[in-house]
Amino acid sequence: MKYYLYLFTFCMISFFSCSSDSDQEDTTTTPEENVAPDIPLLVYPSNNLVCIENILKFQWNPAVDPEGSLVNYEIQIARDNTFTEIVSTLKTSNTASDISLFRGVMYYWRVKAIDDKKASSAYSEIYNFYTEGEGVANYLPFAPTLIFPENNSELTEDSVTLNWSAEDADGDVLTYDIYFGTDKEALQIIAEDISEVKYDAVINTKNSYYWKVVAKDNKGGSTIGQIWRFVKI
Repeated sequence: MKYYLYLFTFCMISFFSCSSDSDQEDTTTTPEENVAPDIPLLVYPSNNLVCIENILKFQWNPAVDPEGSLVNYEIQIARDNTFTEIVSTLKTSNTASDISLFRGVMYYWRVKAIDDKKASSAYSEIYNFYTEGEGVANYLPFAPTLIFPENNSELTEDSVTLNWSAEDADGDVLTYDIYFGTDKEALQIIAEDISEVKYDAVINTKNSYYWKVVAKDNKGGSTIGQIWRFVKI
């Protein structure tokens, strides 16, 4: 009889002990991960635009933040499409900004969104535009854009088809000069006045190769593209 009394007493103590533990509230909270805002969409100046004025109101669509946080924007303007020659970087809480630029220059611009916890979106796509110079009768071609091989890519073949694209603001017919070599500071011209946007080059030794394209219109205007690099492995 005493055995059953002890067993009953032990079970009751265990029951109340477990009940007491389970009734305690869990005050531990897991902080939610902050999510960056959406990528802004560019509005103006639109891509490949020829601007009559050099004081422009840059505009983009507002980005949405998943947590509803306040969103600021960073706008960058450069003279090259890789943004190594940045001429202006501005931060604003608005979706528009007036910026004064030089006349007769080709520019590239992009925007990213940043929330109040410093999480930022990726940069938007890149738009280019041209500010009209005084008394301009001919617009220069836009800088050629790399297609293949991609910058800093690795190739194994003994030849490569260089491929690029280019546009002209007033629709002139374009031709191209191709510079190529293993010495970035002393590229040699390997093709001149070609009308196609591709060229076959031999790369039969393992090395780093550099190339650039000069776009020329039929009115004497020309634009030098960036120097691009790839490696034969």
